[in-house]
Amino acid sequence: MTIEQNYQRVLNEIRLAEERSGRPSGSVKIVGVTKTVGRDAVDRGYEAGLRDFGENRVQDAREKFAVPLAPDAHLHLIGYLQTNKARDAVALFDTIHSVDRPELIQALERRAALLDKSLRILIQVNIAAEEQKHGCEPEDAAALARLTIECPHLDVCGLMTIAPLVDDPEAARPVFRGLRQLRDEIAATDPRFVLPELSMGMTNDFSVAIEEGATMVRVGRAIFA
Repeated sequence: MTIEQNYQRVLNEIRLAEERSGRPSGSVKIVGVTKTVGRDAVDRGYEAGLRDFGENRVQDAREKFAVPLAPDAHLHLIGYLQTNKARDAVALFDTIHSVDRPELIQALERRAALLDKSLRILIQVNIAAEEQKHGCEPEDAAALARLTIECPHLDVCGLMTIAPLVDDPEAARPVFRGLRQLRDEIAATDPRFVLPELSMGMTNDFSVAIEEGATMVRVGRAIFA
C-alpha cells in the first residue's frame, strides 16, 4: 500500500466514524504522525492530501523541517516538551498538544511574545492516571487553562490525552469519554473558555475516539508504515 492509499483508507474510516456518531463529514482533523519517517515521506503525505503533521521531539522537527512546509500545512508538537526547548518549539510549531504545567505555559508565552506570534496550545491531561505518561491531573486542567487565558500570545483551544495501549479499542473508550466530559465541565465554569478541540485517538483506536468526540486524531503507522 502506498502512503496515498493508506491515507485514503484512514480518511474513509474517519468518515464512517463521523457518520456513526452523527457528526458532519470533515469535522475530524488527521494529524499525520511523522516521528519515524523522513522528509520524503512527509512530502508524499502532503501530496496525498495531509495538511497537519505531528512530531514528538523538537530536535527531530528542526532537522526534518529545515525547509519549511508549504504555507497551507501545519506542524504540531505532540510529544513532551522540556521548558528549555520552548524557544525552538514556538518558532517551529503552529500547535503544541503537550502543555501540562504552569512553568511551561509561562515559557511559551515569553517566547511567543518575543516573536509576536499567536500559538495554539492544548492542555495534556493524564486521564488514565498512568505513571509513565505525561500530562496534568484532571483536577488541575481548569487552572492551567485559566492561566493560559491570561497569556495574550497563547490560544488554548482544547485538551489532549494519550490512552493506554490496549488490544481492544473499546477498552480505551472510558478514557476518551473522560476527556470529553472534563472539557465540558471546564467550559461550563468560565464563559472565556472556548475549547473546541479534543486531541485523542491514534492508529489503534481513533474510530472509538471519534465516537467519543475527538476533533483531532494522531495517526502515524496506519499512514506511513
